[in-house]
Amino acid sequence: MGQKINPTGFRIGVMEDWRSRWYAGKAEFKDLLVEDFKVRRYIKKKYSYAGIPKIEIERTRDAVVVLLHTARPGVIIGRKGAEVEKLQEELQVLTGRRIEIKIVEVNRPEIDAQLVAEDVAEQLGKRASFRRTMKRTLDNTMDAGAKGVKIRLSGRLGGAEMSRTEKAARGSIPLSTLRAKIDYGFAEARTNQGHIGVKVWVHQGDYLKMEAESDGHDAQAGQVSKKPKRSRKR
Repeated sequence: MGQKINPTGFRIGVMEDWRSRWYAGKAEFKDLLVEDFKVRRYIKKKYSYAGIPKIEIERTRDAVVVLLHTARPGVIIGRKGAEVEKLQEELQVLTGRRIEIKIVEVNRPEIDAQLVAEDVAEQLGKRASFRRTMKRTLDNTMDAGAKGVKIRLSGRLGGAEMSRTEKAARGSIPLSTLRAKIDYGFAEARTNQGHIGVKVWVHQGDYLKMEAESDGHDAQAGQVSKKPKRSRKR
């Protein structure tokens, strides 16, 4: 009882897919794991302003496929795809392997926990009031369609001498319910007094209901309604 776990890790293999999808033997596993870490760190550092909540990596025998989830795809793609080609070449030099980059647009960045956490951290870094920032973020996330949201800040809040923890929540956050899609994000705000940790949980809905709705939309899109023409009587 009382044991804490990352909500994403809790659901991986049940409702969520792995962030790195490949298999390796004992000899090369550690090298590939470090390589994945370097790729993610390089992309996040170079495009910290592009709103990248998640980077997925798939490995085949021939190449490494990097799926970039971003709220601003135009920033990474660049004019006529020049920026993404440049990034591809830089990653190939970093890893020594053939890299293929795929851009995945984040449709609702307002309820993405990682983007929300990074936004809160950025505001705290600009010396904004942490209570006002938390309240505004909770309102914006709930207005965007989230079922629930929780924010937890830890550090020298407001420049206080002693570090403490403050948290606020709205709606429902069923952390133990596996079918509930709980998105989790973490970021650090770099202030003059020290780092402030920002944790965000966002309840985006029910996995099964979301799948049923998406299947219903696909079925409606696939059906072409043809109305019979009525003959006019003269």
